[in-house]
Amino acid sequence: MNRTRRTGRGSSRFRPQERDRQGPRRGTGRDSGRRARGATRPQEFALPVTLTEPLPAVATFTELDMPTRLLAALGAEGVTAPFPIQAATLPNALAGRDVLGRGRTGSGKTLAFGLPVLARLDGQRALPHQPLALVLVPTRELAQQVTDALAPYARALRLRLATVVGGMSIGRQASALRRGAEVVVATPGRLKDLIERGDCRLDRVAVTVLDEADQMADMGFMPQVTALLDQVDAGGQRLLFSATLDRNIDLLVRRYLHDPVVHSVDPSAGAVATMEHHLLHVRDTDKHTTATEIAARDGRVIMFLDTKHAADRLAEHLLSVGVRASALHGGKSQPQRNRTLARFKDGQVTVLVATNVAARGLHIDDLDLVVNVDPPVDHKDYLHRGGRTARAGESGTVVTLVLPHQRRTMDRLMADAGITPRTASVRPGDDELHRITGARTPSGVPVTLPAPVTGPSDRAASTDRGRKGRTPGRDRRGRAAGRDASGRATGRDGTGRTTGRTRRSAAPRNTP
Repeated sequence: MNRTRRTGRGSSRFRPQERDRQGPRRGTGRDSGRRARGATRPQEFALPVTLTEPLPAVATFTELDMPTRLLAALGAEGVTAPFPIQAATLPNALAGRDVLGRGRTGSGKTLAFGLPVLARLDGQRALPHQPLALVLVPTRELAQQVTDALAPYARALRLRLATVVGGMSIGRQASALRRGAEVVVATPGRLKDLIERGDCRLDRVAVTVLDEADQMADMGFMPQVTALLDQVDAGGQRLLFSATLDRNIDLLVRRYLHDPVVHSVDPSAGAVATMEHHLLHVRDTDKHTTATEIAARDGRVIMFLDTKHAADRLAEHLLSVGVRASALHGGKSQPQRNRTLARFKDGQVTVLVATNVAARGLHIDDLDLVVNVDPPVDHKDYLHRGGRTARAGESGTVVTLVLPHQRRTMDRLMADAGITPRTASVRPGDDELHRITGARTPSGVPVTLPAPVTGPSDRAASTDRGRKGRTPGRDRRGRAAGRDASGRATGRDGTGRTTGRTRRSAAPRNTP
């Protein structure tokens, strides 16, 4: 397949859509005010207008200019028809156009950018340390999910994938790059570390993908992302896909995307037709028992809490009353997080108690319930937490436990998310609580999860952390520096004490 290589990039050549300078008309009453807030989406930016007419959408994969082996791999994987976002963006991405795509979580964005990347690289071979394509993602879990999703198609074309994330052995990742990898899936901080070590160069990257760029902005990675984008081929292709597009990534669109094809599956990346939303008003004294009864339901559930400590405490409590639960948060090592997810997926664990580290990048088959034990702080967190259920056309329910002092805040959040939830006041043991969530009284018989078996990844991570002297995992004084999802130092020394390098804020956040 011939690809036309663009030379030069400079500033974007598109004009923004006109905005209503007067803003929304004021309605009368509280309900009309909420509708106005939900309709204007003040946090979103005006999408660019495409100057060059995009190619039309396709109905089948066979209409696309893709290698025969790639089409055969799609059939072997049971992928028979493109999802809407794939049907709309694949023809343009395969033609070398920049793409700005928005679609709700679970809408098929990974193949929408992954297939064009692999098709473009068919028959090429990367030199040591010099990948040909780059996929940037905000979290380790999303990086692993993208790698897993693309692996069968990469194998079909004999292309090599390398996953570059914090929390894992940087030596193993450097070795993979040294052997050569056509596609690198990376979190920004760890990739930056490898570049500084001389283990990776981006000057031969011809196509760059930004997946969930808004979350990278929310997590403070934007300076790292722009620094990385400045190192890739200036005439290369850019594909930006996300479930939400807000003003935090306006800079990326205007600076790095050239006359992009814009496609939005869901105008607000909001409510899914097959998803139910419930606000359950509970008393302060009933919240813990209510969450426990929901966790004891027959079936799997993800329960979101604000902090690592709260997640650990709830998981320990649930185990003590007979519910097979495990915590997932940024305080766990990557091998621990991988084992926890594997146990949840295969049913050994029925309740995943998590912080926002699990809000994106997790695909769990047949997960029909998500519970916000602690309500999220903004509508984007709500949408992404809820997006773990009702994926790929399946149905699901999102439940939020709301204390009396949280009701007004949650009403505003729902309006911003464009969602009209069902509301009920419940107490432990109520029939309504059982009807909505399947809640029941736990057995009370403590359960113990089997001890994990230490594998090569655990030993490699331990060795990487334990090396002496100044290594990429240590600060200038030789102290072991913790790492967040992207591989950035968190500023903790070998004793676990917080050093002066740790950034403090009024509202602590969990780092994935």
